Amino acid sequence: MLPNSMLNQLSANPKKLFILDGLGALLSAFLLGVVLVQLESYFGIPRNTLYFLAFLPCLFVVYDLFCYWRVEQNIGFFLKVIAVINVLYCCLSIGFAFYHMERITALGWGYILIEILIVLAVAFVEWRVAGDLEP
Repeated sequence: MLPNSMLNQLSANPKKLFILDGLGALLSAFLLGVVLVQLESYFGIPRNTLYFLAFLPCLFVVYDLFCYWRVEQNIGFFLKVIAVINVLYCCLSIGFAFYHMERITALGWGYILIEILIVLAVAFVEWRVAGDLEP
């Protein structure tokens, strides 16, 4: 998936993953809570669902910033926590997509699937780097 050299660099400075995760969460929150809301008729995802799904990444940003600025020990544990939260967020997103299956357009499905693939990839890297930090 990622070259070993990139994983080695992230393992050497794992706190960068909190910044990466936080920036991704900000982007998700903006796309879901602002862009997709304005284009609801094209994506077919109900406004309330978009707002709820946008709110969650805002919480992730707070967690990521806290970890980046405050966590000095057991960084691997905190990376695993955000990795698991990211996977749960993906499960929730796909659950909402199936719940609203009749309303969501192909464009909406495309957005959800692309976001899930990206978030799962980040979670995989976080988990892998966290494992590299364990003795």
